[in-house]
Amino acid sequence: MPSAALRIPSRRDHVSADEWRARVDLAAAYRLVALFGWDDLVFTHISARVTGPAGEPTDQFLINPYGLMFEEITASSLVKVDARGVKLDDTPFDVNPAGFTIHSAVHGARHDAACVLHVHSLNGIAVSAQRGGVLPLSQQSIFVLSALGYHDYEGVALRDDEKPRLVASLGSNSFLMLRNHGLLTVGRTVADAFLSMYLFETVCTIQVRAMAGGGELIPIAPDIVATARQQAAAVTKGLGAQLTWPGLLRRLDRRRPGYES
Repeated sequence: MPSAALRIPSRRDHVSADEWRARVDLAAAYRLVALFGWDDLVFTHISARVTGPAGEPTDQFLINPYGLMFEEITASSLVKVDARGVKLDDTPFDVNPAGFTIHSAVHGARHDAACVLHVHSLNGIAVSAQRGGVLPLSQQSIFVLSALGYHDYEGVALRDDEKPRLVASLGSNSFLMLRNHGLLTVGRTVADAFLSMYLFETVCTIQVRAMAGGGELIPIAPDIVATARQQAAAVTKGLGAQLTWPGLLRRLDRRRPGYES
């Protein structure tokens, strides 16, 4: 695609302040995924719900323009769609059909999920193919295990009839391991979904390396896993992902600027 095609006019003055903030955070998440090396060319997706005038959830969400690399995505290039997949922006870009299936399913069922983040990271897929799934092997793993679901592989996510099964697999959890496929997180903010994915991928990376060592593994006791949410709240002083998000944006400003355009 010629570089001229990426000169996308700013939408800042054509959307609400809340939508623009969501666009900026979502574009930042795309570039951070690329920065951390979790992207798979153009084939995964992150979405953010668009809220109404009073902050109420709507059936509209923002998602990546299909064909742009994650490091190229900007706030203005993101595509707004409704629950039927109809584009609500004047844009030459299409939306990944598998991305729409997954994200429309989750946003339709989980109104608390302002952001849905899905990646095909190598370590995540490796663990998703292991029958035991995520094991309690690291401090990071206890936070994932406290809110983790699994969804069996049904092929590329193109069929509407998979949606209810996907939603049931996620349940009220924040983490979903898509068997033989990858990782998915949801969050009340883009920052929450991103931090959850950072933990999820880190857990998978540690597990792959620990198992590759060939030695006997030491599992963490179930009673420790059971108190993971209280431990997380204590260690972040109740701030959750908001403790790390400003620093991540500063890192992005140094290494991958331009997402706010």
